[in-house]
Amino acid sequence: MKDAAEKAVSEITSALQAEQDHDGHYSYCFENSLSTDVSMILLLHSFTNDASTVQSLCTRLASLQHAEGWWSLYHDEKGNLSATIEASFALLYAGFYKKESQEIQKAFHFIRAKGGLRRSHSMTKIILAIYGEYEWPHVFHLPVHISLLPPASPLSFYDFSSYARVHMAPILLMSDKKFRILKPGIPDFHTLNNRTVEDGSDPRSPQLLSHIKRKILNLAGAPEQLYWTARKRLESYMIDRIESDGTLYSYTSSTVYMIYALLSCGYKESHPVIQKAISGLRTHLFPLKEGYHMQNSPSAIWDTALAAHALALPPSSKAGCTKALSFLLQHQQYRYGDWVMGAPSLLPGGWGFSKSNSIHPDIDDTTAALRALTPFLKSHPSLTNHYTRGLNWVLGLQNEDGGWPAFEKGKTNPLLRYVPMDGAEHAALDPSTADLTGRTLEFLCADGGLKSDHPSVKKAVHWLTDHQEKDGSWYGRWGVCFIYGTWAALTGMAAAGKTTAHPAVLKAAEWLMSIQNTDGGWGESCRSDQNGTYSPLGNSTPSQTAWALDALLSVYKKRTPVIDQGVSSLLKQLKNNDWSTRYPTGAGLPGNFYIHYHSYNAIWPLIALKKYLQMDE
Repeated sequence: MKDAAEKAVSEITSALQAEQDHDGHYSYCFENSLSTDVSMILLLHSFTNDASTVQSLCTRLASLQHAEGWWSLYHDEKGNLSATIEASFALLYAGFYKKESQEIQKAFHFIRAKGGLRRSHSMTKIILAIYGEYEWPHVFHLPVHISLLPPASPLSFYDFSSYARVHMAPILLMSDKKFRILKPGIPDFHTLNNRTVEDGSDPRSPQLLSHIKRKILNLAGAPEQLYWTARKRLESYMIDRIESDGTLYSYTSSTVYMIYALLSCGYKESHPVIQKAISGLRTHLFPLKEGYHMQNSPSAIWDTALAAHALALPPSSKAGCTKALSFLLQHQQYRYGDWVMGAPSLLPGGWGFSKSNSIHPDIDDTTAALRALTPFLKSHPSLTNHYTRGLNWVLGLQNEDGGWPAFEKGKTNPLLRYVPMDGAEHAALDPSTADLTGRTLEFLCADGGLKSDHPSVKKAVHWLTDHQEKDGSWYGRWGVCFIYGTWAALTGMAAAGKTTAHPAVLKAAEWLMSIQNTDGGWGESCRSDQNGTYSPLGNSTPSQTAWALDALLSVYKKRTPVIDQGVSSLLKQLKNNDWSTRYPTGAGLPGNFYIHYHSYNAIWPLIALKKYLQMDE
C-alpha cells in the first residue's frame, strides 16, 4: 500500500506541475451547471456575430441531453425541469435545432410532464421573462425603492449577501421595467405552460413586501423623485463594482443580468460598458472535448492556492511553488469592498476567487492563500506583512456567533427568507457555516499559530459543537455536502486540539466510518442539500473519499483498517475515468447550481495521501 501511495503522490505531483501556467497560476476548469452556457448562447446570439463560439457552446450543451430528452445537473438526477427548459430554449433560439426535431420534441414532452414553465426555478423564469416568454409580475416583484432604505433600517438592500446583491440589483431594474428583448427567432414557449400561469413566489412574501412598503412611506421626497433615485442607485451599484475586465464581480451570471439591466436603463447595445462586459465574459470560456463551457467564475486563485499548499506538504515538492506564491501575492486585495460595512475598522488583505476579482475577497480563498504562504515565511521575511494583513482580515470577519461566513459579517436577517425567489434562504443570506468555520479553524491552529485558548478558536469550537447534526455530521454549504461539512469541521476541531475524547469529534468520526462504501471509499449525492439529510451516491468519488480520509487521519493520527481500505479505494478511483470522477462535489445553490472542480481529483487526493504517508502503521 505504501509503495502504491508513494507512486500516486509522484504521479499527481508531476501532473500538477505540468498544468502550471508560465506566470505560476493553475487553469483548471470550474465546470458548473449549464445555466451559464445557456446565458452565453443567448447573449452572443443576440448581440454578436460570433457564430463559431455559439456553435461550440451549443454542441457541448446538446451532448449533455439524455436519450429520453431531458437534461440534468448531476448523474443520479433523472431529469431537471429548469435545465431542460433552458437548454432547449437556447438551442432553438440559436438555430442549432428546429422545433420539430426529435431532441426538442422529447424535451417538450418532459417539460409538460413535469408541470411546464410555472414549475421551473425562479432563475429560469427570469431568463424566459427577459426573452418575453414569461410575465415579470409572476417572477419577481420587489420594488426598486428597497435600494433607498438605509443600512440601519430593520431591512435594507445591504442586508442581502454580497453575491445576492450583485444579482438583485439588475433583476430589480429589469423587473421594474418589465424588460424584454425583442429579437427575431425567439422561440415561443408559451404553449409549455400547462395551465394558467400562477405567481410562483413564496406565499409568505407579502409579509416582506408590506414591511418594505411601510419603510418606503417613511422616506422623504416626491414619489417620482424617489423612484428615479432608487433606479439610479441600483445602476450605480452595478457600475461601481465592475472589474477591470468588464465583468460584475467576476461572475458570469451577474454580468449577464447587468447587461440586460443596462439595456433596460436606456443603454445602447454598442455602449462601451456593455461591449467590455461581453469581452470580459469571453475570458470565462473554457475549451472542453465536447466544446466550450462557460464558467461562472474562473477559479485561478482557489486552484493555485490549493495546489501550492498540496505540493509543499511533506514529503515536500516545492517545484513551481515560488511562481505560484508570486502569482498569489499579485492578487492580494488592498481595496475596500462591501465587506467593510460589517468590519469598518478592518484593513483590506484578503483574496478572491478569480484573477479579475479585486474587491470581493472571501474567507475560503484567503485562508487557502495564507496556507500556501506559510511554509515560506521563515525563508522569505518579506512575506510577513502580506501574511499578517491576510490573517487579520480573516480574524476580523468572524461572526459574533463564533463561526465564519463566506464573504461578509452579519448577513443573517431572517426577513430575507421571505424574498419571493426559490432558494432565497441560501442565496440571500451569508451565515456562519460548518465548512467555512472548520477550514478557517484548521488554518488558524495548524498554520496561523493560534492556540486552543485563543478567543477566536474557542468561539469557533463552540459554534461547531453547537451546530452539529444529531447523527454526528455537519452540513457543508459550499460542497456536497454532509461529507464536506464533516470533513471541514473535524479537521478544524482536531487542529484545535480536540480528540476522540471530545463527544462531538467521536460522534462525527463514527458517522464518517458508518457511511463508508463497500469498496472502501465515500460518495454523497447532490440530493443531500435538497433533502436536508445525507443521501448516499452509491459510488465513491475521489474528492469525497479524500475528504473523509483527511478527516479520519486528522482525528486518529495513525493508519487504521478503515483508513487503509479508504486509501486502497482512492488509489483505484484515481485510475478511473467515468461519471464518478466527473461528479460535481462543489455546491452553489441547492437544487440549481453544482460544480465539478477539475482540480479536485488531483489536489484533495494528494493532500490525503501525503498525510497518510506521514502516519505510523
